[in-house]
Parts: sequence; C-alpha cells; structure tokens
Amino acid sequence: MSILARFKDIMASNINALLDKAEDPEKMIDQYIRNINRDLGKVKAETASVMAEEQRAKRVLNECQSDMEKMENYAIKALEAGNEADAREFLARKTTIATKEAELQQAYDLASANAQQMRQMHDKLVADIQELESRKTMLKAKWSVAKTQERINKIGSGVNDASNSMSAFGRMEDKINQAMDRANAMAELNARPKDDIEELTAKYDKKVDVEDELAALKEKLKNKQS
Repeated sequence: MSILARFKDIMASNINALLDKAEDPEKMIDQYIRNINRDLGKVKAETASVMAEEQRAKRVLNECQSDMEKMENYAIKALEAGNEADAREFLARKTTIATKEAELQQAYDLASANAQQMRQMHDKLVADIQELESRKTMLKAKWSVAKTQERINKIGSGVNDASNSMSAFGRMEDKINQAMDRANAMAELNARPKDDIEELTAKYDKKVDVEDELAALKEKLKNKQS
C-alpha cells in the first residue's frame, strides 16, 4: 500500500471515529484538531522520507550521468592517443551505463512525483489546520448560541404547558358551575309546590304585636288603680 493510500485510510478512520461518538460538538472540534495535528506529524515524517528518497534517486542518477560523461571523455582521450580499441571499450561501457541511466531516470521521475504529491498533501493539511483554528472560535460561539436557544425553547414549552393547564382549569371551572346550576335547578324542581292561598290568608291573619299587648296591660293596670 502506498503512503498516499495509507494516509487516506488514517484520515478516514479518524473522521469516522469522531462521527460515531459525536456527542458534544465543542469537544469534538478540539478532538478533531488534535487528531489532525497528530496526522500532520505523520505526514511530515512521511514527506521527509519521500523527499529523501527523491534526493537519493537524483544523486544516483547524477552519478550515473557523470560516469557516462567520464567514459565519453576517456574515449576521446584514447582516440587522441591513437588507441581506437580503448576508445571502443570506453564507449561500450558508456552504452551499458546508458541502459542503467534510463532505469534510474524512471525511478527518479517516480520519486519526484511522489515527493511533489506529499508536499502538496502536507501544505494542504497545514492550510486546513490553520482554517480550522480560525473557524474554531466561531463554531464554538455558534454552538453556545444554539444551546442557549435550546434552553429558551424548553422554557417556552414549559410556559405553553402552563397555559394549557390554565385553559384546562377554566374548562373544569365551567363544568363545576354547570353542575352546580343543574343541582340548583333540580332542587328547585324537587321543592313542594307553592300554595298561593296560604299567602293570601296570611295577609289577613292578625298578628300579635308585643307592643300592643304591653300597651293593653298598662291600660288594664291604670283602670284598676282608678
């Protein structure tokens, strides 16, 4: 597995782990930044390793090209000295080295491409961390506002419950008043029928008045004394 594939797996596993246990977004933000900083350390180490491999491949390629140049120079010197056979051997060795040089060039090109990818990934990760750090305060502020709004919503729900209770209380009061009215009506219906003649006769019945009796006794005593 290549370093790039390994890094993608590392990042995916970290993110999935955070999503699985996400309970407090504020804590998760801090945890995610800690994780990504830890991953940055891994990426730095891998990037340094890949860059070192690029430099090694470049050094080997340069040495090979230097050897080819040496063989050519020796061939020229041999020809100048009139030794064509020696010149032919030097050129034959150059040809052998040239075959090796093509393979080294291919290896260097691959190492260079990997190093460039790792540097880009490293720079992207650094930029992402900087952006996350700048957004962290804003996200935490939003989360705080959201929690406050949630508390307000719960209080509002409680107020609505109280209003519903008051409404239910009023309905119960109406039922009680209706029951009382029915009871009074039934009591009135159950009462003895009213006899109008009794009221009429009472109007003419002479009532005994205490003052009248007292006056009569005084008159009686007065007559005895006289």
